[in-house]
Amino acid sequence: MGKDEFVKRHNGPRQSEVEKMLKVIGTSSIDGLIDETVPASIRLKQPLNLPEGMSEFQYMKHIKEIASKNKKFRTFIGMGYYSTITPNVILRNIFENPGWYTAYTPYQAEISQGRLEAVLNFQTVISDLTGFPIANASLLDEATAAAEAMLMLFNSRSRDAVKKNANKFFVSRRLFPQTIDVLKTRAEPMGIELLIGCHDEFKFDEKTFGSIVQYPAGHGEIYDYTEFVKKSHTGNCPVVVVADILSLALLTPPAEFGADVAVGSTQRLGIPLSYGGPSAAYFATKEEFKRSIPGRIIGISVDAQGNKAFRMAIQTREQHIKREKATSNICTSQVLLAVMAGMYAVYHGKCGIKKIAEKIHKKTSLLNSEITKLGYTQENEDFFDTLRITMPSGVSADEIKKNALAQKINLYYADEKTIWLSLDEATTAEEINTLIEIFAKSAKRTPSKIECSMLNSVKETLPNELIRKSSFLENEVFNSFHSETEMMRYIKKLENKDLALNRTMIPLGSCTMKLNAATEMLALSWDEFGNVHPFAPAEQTEGYNILIKELEKDLCEITGFAAISLQPNSGAQGEYAGLMVIRHYLKAKGQSNRNIVLIPASAHGTNPASAVMAGMQVVVVKCDAQGNIDTNDLKEQATKHKDNLAALMVTYPSTHGVFEESIIEINNIIHQNGGQVYMDGANMNAQVGLTSPATIGADVCHLNLHKTFAIPHGGGGPGVGPIGVAKHLVEFLPSHSVVKVGGEKGHAVSASPYGSALVLTISYAYIKMMGGKGLTEATKYAILNANYIKSKLEKYYPILYTGTKGRVAHEMILDCNSFKKDGHIEAIDIAKRLMDYGFHAPTVAFPVHGTLMVEPTESEPLAELDRFCEAMLSIRNEIDEIEKGTADITDNVIKNSPHTVNVVANSEWNHKYSREKAAFPVKGLHNDKYWTVVSRIDDAFGDRNLVCTCSNQ
Repeated sequence: MGKDEFVKRHNGPRQSEVEKMLKVIGTSSIDGLIDETVPASIRLKQPLNLPEGMSEFQYMKHIKEIASKNKKFRTFIGMGYYSTITPNVILRNIFENPGWYTAYTPYQAEISQGRLEAVLNFQTVISDLTGFPIANASLLDEATAAAEAMLMLFNSRSRDAVKKNANKFFVSRRLFPQTIDVLKTRAEPMGIELLIGCHDEFKFDEKTFGSIVQYPAGHGEIYDYTEFVKKSHTGNCPVVVVADILSLALLTPPAEFGADVAVGSTQRLGIPLSYGGPSAAYFATKEEFKRSIPGRIIGISVDAQGNKAFRMAIQTREQHIKREKATSNICTSQVLLAVMAGMYAVYHGKCGIKKIAEKIHKKTSLLNSEITKLGYTQENEDFFDTLRITMPSGVSADEIKKNALAQKINLYYADEKTIWLSLDEATTAEEINTLIEIFAKSAKRTPSKIECSMLNSVKETLPNELIRKSSFLENEVFNSFHSETEMMRYIKKLENKDLALNRTMIPLGSCTMKLNAATEMLALSWDEFGNVHPFAPAEQTEGYNILIKELEKDLCEITGFAAISLQPNSGAQGEYAGLMVIRHYLKAKGQSNRNIVLIPASAHGTNPASAVMAGMQVVVVKCDAQGNIDTNDLKEQATKHKDNLAALMVTYPSTHGVFEESIIEINNIIHQNGGQVYMDGANMNAQVGLTSPATIGADVCHLNLHKTFAIPHGGGGPGVGPIGVAKHLVEFLPSHSVVKVGGEKGHAVSASPYGSALVLTISYAYIKMMGGKGLTEATKYAILNANYIKSKLEKYYPILYTGTKGRVAHEMILDCNSFKKDGHIEAIDIAKRLMDYGFHAPTVAFPVHGTLMVEPTESEPLAELDRFCEAMLSIRNEIDEIEKGTADITDNVIKNSPHTVNVVANSEWNHKYSREKAAFPVKGLHNDKYWTVVSRIDDAFGDRNLVCTCSNQ
């Protein structure tokens, strides 16, 4: 295979087809099209200085060599990250299956019933184990979940508490350090004062609005928080408990000892260590907070036939609705990992989960017994899986470390006399014997040898008052699929209900859904990348270090920036991180007063939400009739707020799908008035190799690796939102208290130092195989495909915005508002009808009401572009029939869509159109037909009757 072969595999149109496409567009060459689309003033003067692209064969040899540099040590560090055993039926059928990992966020519920059911299972697991009635559909990681809980309580304060300026939040010093880090970062811009101390010594006052503790505590001790919770509630302070989800199979759930919120990680439920991520966090709480809970909740509603149907419920916090009034900026979360964690519980069931937890605890108890016999002191009176060991006289932690490393074992060395170690699901009897030998050798004692059978005689040492008495996971789904045959078929049944990128184009504007090539994905399953602890010594993670440094270097070249941070683990998290960098830079300059952020009216909803979370005040800038930023209004606002201007948040190309000609002027206006320019990188798919954030004058930019750089969407995550910064901002990049990363004046935004590190291998592969020339070609093809669709549809669907020469960037907005007047057809109706044609809908009603935003990406072949255009033209004809009175104004194929097989095959058919018109409106559907399993879902019913666990079905 030639070195350029992968580029040909990645880009959809064949060279022989390009001329046909250009003819439809009305231009002579791709380069001519680019010249008409991208302003000459911002074009790169030189091509990207990146190596030639590797072939897939060459890359596989290359990545195997890198992987081999990660040393395979057995890690008992714990600290929130544990070795697990991923059931191969889940690994093979979900994690490695594009039917699951290429699915989009389930905004269109009718074509997402499989993953919605899987996430409802996840919510049920969390609700059952924590004891709370409400759980959301996962968050980014444990630390950010804790921070979201703090902010929820802060925003839910009573009027009296707000009046008294109750801004203090108690934090147990026994939380994991990475969680305390993120709490500090999130608290500062909101004016929250953290009070870090011992929970049994803290005294609440009227200025305290809440508290947070860990269960079991970060050093392993299990505390009974019952009295603490009572004391906290006496002061009207809700309590957050960061709970080890697996331990709750044995321990009293937080809700049962009176807590108000439980958060934590579900990494223990079969998710690999992955050098710190991705893994899904959980968030559970009381009914009273159901309208305040961050993120999304999956609920049960009904469809048009009255059948049960799943959907995303209570979306009042969605940023496109609430914008600067949103209480969270959560957009993507770790849905794929939540699905896996939920399936882990489905596969093992209640008995299996409890048995796993019991084995971990018994192994830990057995090890504790043997180590104390050797003269060591174990400080945790009550524990689940973690021992806190103090050295006897004459033994140092350094000696233990030396002997442990000789056995390829990692422990956590708290100080020179104290070691922590955590056992896990994967711990074997042989490993326990090795640990005993290490401690015996260091103490110059003779070790005992344990056998697996000894576990049967080990008694639980949990405190009686904290042993769980309530049941959990009693629902049918957790008691039905325990053989691999049953599990495989259940997973496949759910997959078949969904529509993902492996079956059809997903033409979502602003949410690039390009090819996620198999070669890019293969390394994710390798033990060399998956079984690495984020706090492992650097000398053991050389492969990751090489990959990360190379990726940072390549992204710097692509963006034109001086440095990159890979820590933010979502696009919205990247927005927040970028704004915090600006905030701390201004503070260091003595300009803390600068807190005004200018945001165009067309911006993504997460922009204003992130700005508010960063402690900034949003001022909206108007757009002109062409959809561009109104430069006159921008000048007026920048001048008006010049003494307090912090930044402009600008998306480029614009959210309207156009390269604004005045972008450099816009950015200069901000700089002239003392502000910084933050560029939202959601549309980098149209920039790479042609222009760059640095070229247009931005100071900081976040990138969506889960979009532009080929990481799949996973049904709503994992995402990665790294930020790039200009030289003057480098020292403020996100840092970490356990692993040295980022700038000297940085602050942590995620739990692990490199966020969702495992999936960085995907973007690394994409860049290495595409090379500089290939990346640039991909951008050109993205613009080519978009303009081809525009040219095919513009006579039938008005294109709302174009550039000065009539071109769009990589996406376009189809105006559907005129159809409402005569045909009573809205954009959402077209979205639902597209399901009958086997398509996921474009982005509905964003950024302009009554529109569809379409983005084909460079990976879609001409045949698929034509199939989509055929569907859209056919629907336009169906609209014509309604407008002309040929079709009924209410009983028509569009208003009744989507049509399920049960509806079409039913013996009763009372519609004024044929079954064939409903199900097979174009010939191609006779050979390949996707059927939704539910009809149009009643959203209002689902919100009025919130049911969000299997338990209440």
